[in-house]
Amino acid sequence: MRRIVLDTETTGLDPKHGHRIIEIGCVELVNRKLTNNNYHQYINPERDIDAGAQEVHGITLEFLADKPVMASIVEDFVNYIRGAELIIHNAPFDVGFLNHEFKLHAKQTNSNAYVIEELCTVLDTLALARNMHPGQKNSLDALCKRYDIDNSSRTLHGALLDAEILADTYLAMTGGQGSLSLGGSDTESVDGVSTIKHEKVLSDRPALKVIKADPDELAAHQGRLTDLDKSSGGSCIWTSD
Repeated sequence: MRRIVLDTETTGLDPKHGHRIIEIGCVELVNRKLTNNNYHQYINPERDIDAGAQEVHGITLEFLADKPVMASIVEDFVNYIRGAELIIHNAPFDVGFLNHEFKLHAKQTNSNAYVIEELCTVLDTLALARNMHPGQKNSLDALCKRYDIDNSSRTLHGALLDAEILADTYLAMTGGQGSLSLGGSDTESVDGVSTIKHEKVLSDRPALKVIKADPDELAAHQGRLTDLDKSSGGSCIWTSD
């Protein structure tokens, strides 16, 4: 399966207030391996950047002045992500901004708007982390600490850097056990989770040897059950009728 780990940086928090995307970073995974076929683009938002947002990512309007506008990169970006599964931390934020940008592009070109959910499937790693680690912090920084992933270079947010870190985090979160092979049984992996592929039991195999407990072992077992029954106030289920 082809997966695209995606992150964006923006001029602010809400596209409904006119905020725009200023950076897109994508890392490609095929069969859970990095391919180096990444996508990275800075974008001129054609508007100011909120001071709070700039403190987070450090990207200035002066830096973006000579970068392409969104309308000029939409088709290339859509062709890159089409058909993939998008891996995004707090997906509603990035998907909301991308769909907003697509609507603006459609108005400018008098065409139908692309919709992320129609182009790709989406996995939200924040929702995944909350399910796996309820009641704990599940920010990207917190997950890096939990899964021992080096994010020391992340002094500021950056779309490509965050996508690279999220790719490592996603692989760690969904790695599963490396092998469950027992006695020649093969394993198969679905979405990174290993399961045993059991072989059929041969009808003509030798009978299994049955070893019965001797009287001393039976007496020791019964004594242990009696002790458990006393300590539990008569609630030991193995001594009940």
